[in-house]
Amino acid sequence: MQNRVLNYIPRDSFIHRLSGTTKFIIFLSFSFLCGLSFDTRVLLVLLALSVIGFILSKIKLKEVKVMSTFLVVFVTLNFILLFIFNPEYGPEMYNSRTVLFHIGGKYYITLEQLFYQFNIVLKYIIGFPIAILFVSTTNPSEFAASLSSLGVPYRISYSVSLALRYIPDIQKDYHEISQSQEARGVALGKDVKFFERIGNAIKILLPLVLTSLERIDAISNSMQLRSFGKNKTRTWYVKKKMTTADYCVIAFCIVMFIVGMIVTNQGGNNIYNPFV
Repeated sequence: MQNRVLNYIPRDSFIHRLSGTTKFIIFLSFSFLCGLSFDTRVLLVLLALSVIGFILSKIKLKEVKVMSTFLVVFVTLNFILLFIFNPEYGPEMYNSRTVLFHIGGKYYITLEQLFYQFNIVLKYIIGFPIAILFVSTTNPSEFAASLSSLGVPYRISYSVSLALRYIPDIQKDYHEISQSQEARGVALGKDVKFFERIGNAIKILLPLVLTSLERIDAISNSMQLRSFGKNKTRTWYVKKKMTTADYCVIAFCIVMFIVGMIVTNQGGNNIYNPFV
């Protein structure tokens, strides 16, 4: 099944060969720096690095089409709603107001508001390839081993691994149930009206929930029969050893985060103001 959401995609790439620990550190460093910084220069550098990482992973855009479509819709709605509910936040943030034109009422298109919303869009776009890289290039079992190596209790690590591994199973079940429903005359194709399609899709949820509960019960029983959680530590079958490339990437992430925070806080806050 193509275009699955949040699914591990095996490839022979530089990103895939990195250990799960390294990729987790990459994800954390980008996420924290992107969240803490409102410096456009820092955000643009992060965007360039995330795009480079996406290219190095050899993951094709069509393989993450669903998530890409979701991102475009979400960013578009967010951009519109930000302007509707607070069209003057940008001028307040930058202590400047450059009116481009008047729409009507209290709504003015200002350069500061556009710049503020441009930064918000940058944050979302940066987070997308990093999140996709992390999930799509990391084997769930390897990620669990990496979390354990960072000091996370193995019970929590294994739970995260099961959750990531279970996402493709849910999508597979949904696809199989939808095909069964279509064979019984419940239409879900593009030629069906939008609201009718939503109603028919809801009919799939009940058998999907029941199937999921059955699988959860089977997994929990199997883990109990094998005395999972009895010991304080455990070994991992899938665990990559740290290589020179891993240490170099981790060092780069640490330096990037430190430099990014220094640049961000040069003016005493985390905002880059080109209107001063």
